[in-house]
Amino acid sequence: MTTNPVANLQTLIRCPSVTPAEGGALSALEKMLAPLGFKVDRVTAREAGTPDIENLYARLGTDGPHLMFAGHTDVVPVGDEAAWSHPPFGADIAGGELFGRGAVDMKGGIACFAAAVARYVEKHGAPDGSISFLITGDEEGPSINGTVKLLQWAAEKGERWDASLVGEPTNPDALGDMIKIGRRGSLSGKITVHGVQGHAAYPHLADNPVRTIIALTGALMDEPYDHGTENFQPSNLEVTTIDVANAAVNVIPAKATASFNIRFNDTWTAETLQAAIAARLEKAAADQRLRPGREPAKYDLVWSERPSHVFLTRSNSLIASLSSAVERVVGRAPKLSTTGGTSDARYIKDYCPVVEFGLVGQTMHMVDERVAVADLETLTTIYETFIERWFANAVL
Repeated sequence: MTTNPVANLQTLIRCPSVTPAEGGALSALEKMLAPLGFKVDRVTAREAGTPDIENLYARLGTDGPHLMFAGHTDVVPVGDEAAWSHPPFGADIAGGELFGRGAVDMKGGIACFAAAVARYVEKHGAPDGSISFLITGDEEGPSINGTVKLLQWAAEKGERWDASLVGEPTNPDALGDMIKIGRRGSLSGKITVHGVQGHAAYPHLADNPVRTIIALTGALMDEPYDHGTENFQPSNLEVTTIDVANAAVNVIPAKATASFNIRFNDTWTAETLQAAIAARLEKAAADQRLRPGREPAKYDLVWSERPSHVFLTRSNSLIASLSSAVERVVGRAPKLSTTGGTSDARYIKDYCPVVEFGLVGQTMHMVDERVAVADLETLTTIYETFIERWFANAVL
């Protein structure tokens, strides 16, 4: 029965939906939702050079207020299957835990929300408003043919939402620890320094780009970009690769490259941060201590195509409904946080207020990914309580 989150999750895990494969997971979810009265649409999104992705949009009700539950059924690869103590798509239960790829990230959240809606409908009938599921098969991949295009498709059909809950595993240690009310932005780039190849014994005839790449990356990481804000931790840049592609120890290379990523707070926009980073690089490249008597170092800076923008949700009714539901069920107030990486909430925030809350994420993407069976029941109760409180508090 759909009211049983454990059975729901076992059904979903047994669908091998490694990105970009649907694996039967969306079909299984459709079978859970259709008997509850949901109108279900399956939407395949396409773009040249990328795999086709199947997505699902389901809605119960036709009026507002309208609550959207968002998530993904695709999962990361299992890695070394022999290292798993239980089959990664077996959904075995042992020692009070349910094992399987996607157990916490994030088929568990979907299973619990489906159970919570089923219990709500069983007790109260259809909501005085609408509930929808916006579920993608592309969150763990390039995120090109998933949530972005599904939101566009739905909006073009006239869909409007008043609030959204994303069921990502937000809790660090125990259910009730943390609600995500925003996310830092993410910006990536690549620097290529152009030198002059030459013999290591005759450096005056060459121009070693390694010195410059070290100076440029140091300039990017040495000074803090800010000291954090009321709702966000300090912005942080990490250089993630440095490469000269040179196997010869007696050859000065012709070029060197470095890639970097910065997670930034609401001190910045992507555009103002790009300008600040470009200024740091320009200053470092012109440093005469590095290149006495020479022209400024030559380099290119290329930005990734799609930065993720920082956002903060300020919907008091949404946050209060979820916070009070968590406290009612687990007996303590959750922390409101903007930490961590990015999620599909960064796209949803352009359509309606969004928060994130799901299972404990300690085993996500790991061998033996698993969830405590008791947590599935607790999360379902939290979601059901949240649904009741959100509809009671929603303002049309």
